[in-house]
Amino acid sequence: QVQLVESGGGLVQAGGSLRLSCAASGRGFSNYAMGWFRQAPGKEREFVAAISWRGGSADYADSVKGRFSISRDNAKNTVYLQMNSLKPEDTGLYYCAADLLGTTGLAYSGNYDYWGQGTQVTVSS
Repeated sequence: QVQLVESGGGLVQAGGSLRLSCAASGRGFSNYAMGWFRQAPGKEREFVAAISWRGGSADYADSVKGRFSISRDNAKNTVYLQMNSLKPEDTGLYYCAADLLGTTGLAYSGNYDYWGQGTQVTVSS
């Protein structure tokens, strides 16, 4: 069992930056691939970024490539999402998720075993 708690969301102007954190409790964090998803009002939840359980590879949605960066610190049981050059369309509730030994299909939300409650990101124009 893994519990996930996101933090770091807030209100920022377009062009600004935020760093989201997702702290995991429970055993075996290093065995989980970690992903970030977001959901805007009235829209489906969508993939943002993911990092393999070994931390050796990362994947990004086309809409955030070059602006967002995902990383993990297994010693701190934490995954991060650095978000730069934010745009109003990045607004949404951001969730982190954990996929045990995940290596493929990390953009698919159905592959994840555990989810956090989300942290709100609002980008004003």
